[in-house]
Amino acid sequence: MRHLYVNGAWVPSASGEGIDVVNPATEEVIDTVPAGWPGDVDAAVSAARAAFPAWSGTAPAERAKFLSAAAGLLEERAKDVAATIAADMGSPFGFALKVQTLMPAGVLASYADLAERYAFDAGQVGNSRVVREPVGVVGAITPWNYPLHQVICKIAPALAAGCTVVLKPSEVAPLAAYALTEIFHEVGLPPGVFNLVSGNGQIVGEAIASHPGVDMVSFTGSTRAGRRVAALAATTVKRVALELGGKSANVILPDADMETAVKAGVANAFINAGQTCSAWSRMLVHWDQYDDAVRLAVDIARGYAPGDPLAEGTRMGPLVSAAQRERVIRYINLGQEEGARLVLGGTDNPHDQGYYVEPTIFAGVSPGMSIEQEEIFGPVLAVVPFATEDEAVSIANGTPYGLAGAVWAGNEDKAVAVARRLRTGQVHVNGGRFNPLAPFGGYKQSGVGRELGEFGLEEYLEVKALHL
Repeated sequence: MRHLYVNGAWVPSASGEGIDVVNPATEEVIDTVPAGWPGDVDAAVSAARAAFPAWSGTAPAERAKFLSAAAGLLEERAKDVAATIAADMGSPFGFALKVQTLMPAGVLASYADLAERYAFDAGQVGNSRVVREPVGVVGAITPWNYPLHQVICKIAPALAAGCTVVLKPSEVAPLAAYALTEIFHEVGLPPGVFNLVSGNGQIVGEAIASHPGVDMVSFTGSTRAGRRVAALAATTVKRVALELGGKSANVILPDADMETAVKAGVANAFINAGQTCSAWSRMLVHWDQYDDAVRLAVDIARGYAPGDPLAEGTRMGPLVSAAQRERVIRYINLGQEEGARLVLGGTDNPHDQGYYVEPTIFAGVSPGMSIEQEEIFGPVLAVVPFATEDEAVSIANGTPYGLAGAVWAGNEDKAVAVARRLRTGQVHVNGGRFNPLAPFGGYKQSGVGRELGEFGLEEYLEVKALHL
């Protein structure tokens, strides 16, 4: 069994218990990590608090050197880390390499650069000098679907800001976080600056969120769990950053390039087997083009046959666990019960072993149906018709979420005008690429705060006025 990483050393958990890590494609146990205990969290927080004065007092350029060195090592080891992610959460290797590993390495490098050039001294306002200082000890709680990217989205800006960190990675897919921890150890990050405590959310996560020695908690996961984290954090009035669920709409206006929009929409809905908080899980199409769009989506989706994550050409792997597969199957059944028309996929497992679900598409989806309102977190696409642009905007905004979305139109100005009406944190306009330097986060029940770039760094900074 692996150990925890506390105060610069690998140490056993006080619980003495472990959690098996299961390969979702083979259903085999591939590793075991400690089931951490509140006492482990206490030790990690104490180490982080002790390390904070020296680390926060280190020049930003010196902090940047550690981040840059770590980014370099992660790039060198990218193929090994990608294979780890493919094994413990099921992403196809190509996706695990490009998106799950190399993109996070780029984010890590971006914060090395930002630490050197960011204006921590914000300047003068009248007789007052304004400065930005690290918030303190950060508790980071991360999910399994992007098990390295979500860690780096929190750890990199926190360290760049001068904070110290206690990380709880997902117990479902923790191995990429362990790989990153080994890199931090090798580059000589000072003891206590970064600590890892693996374990269950109800024990380790709650201990972090409620701990009086933690100044800020940054959480990514479900909206339900986010509410719990926020409630626990409120007992000590600590800062909270929450990146939660989504039910994003892909709005295809009548004058758009239909084939391009549908192809991109299907790809986005099924990326990472649909286990993406910002996935465009609703495709909104005008009634006049609806039947054609459904047929096209079905034809494209047939190219996403689930397969071995390590096999060449696999575009969609398994879901992460048996529990996740059962959740998705329940929603597929519920969609049919509520009157939506299943036009592709279903509940059968296409393989004898592994937690697979076929790419699934529903037509005849009406606003208010469960599969139109609730986050499924699987390869399930709901195609929803609309009659007018105003109705499309109303449907897109008609869920409790507001994380992402897309708009396609015949010209950019029109697409931007509609995108600005969407109550969501980011919108892809006519196929605009994801930008890891731009702010990422949501409106409404999709969360509080932003990650990535300068906006992500500022989540970990306090603002102080010195009156001279």
